[in-house]
Amino acid sequence: MLNVGDTAPDFELDSTSGSKVKLSDFRGKKNVLVAFYPLDFTPTCTNENCAFSDDITQFESANTEVLPVSVDSIPTHKEFRAKHQMSHHLLSDFQRKAAQDFGVLIPERNFTQRAYFLIDKQGKVRWKHVEDELANKRSNEELLKEIKSLS
Repeated sequence: MLNVGDTAPDFELDSTSGSKVKLSDFRGKKNVLVAFYPLDFTPTCTNENCAFSDDITQFESANTEVLPVSVDSIPTHKEFRAKHQMSHHLLSDFQRKAAQDFGVLIPERNFTQRAYFLIDKQGKVRWKHVEDELANKRSNEELLKEIKSLS
């Protein structure tokens, strides 16, 4: 499992934007909130991603890129994003490599735990939280408080 103080493992994942997103591209530019979530179209994941979308300008104002990641495919992500009119893009870890590298894959279920990793501009994990239950999630208020504590 990845710990606070560790350098975040790099990844390059397909995005609903149509391009690939590489974590290391944000180094020296922005903080990054990598938010692993189990599956599209499930109640908690829907609520979480709609909340990200609603508050995306607050994250942007805090110079933080929000990268929601699940094992769903890009076509599934696109349908999920369109159905809920999300303003942010979603990343597909279809090969489950990022989930393994971050230590959040649940092998017997073939999807991830709900987990948050706040990565600073130097690429270091500054805060993390892994939910005990899949139905639990952190509020944006709590996430933004953690982001603001980086300054």
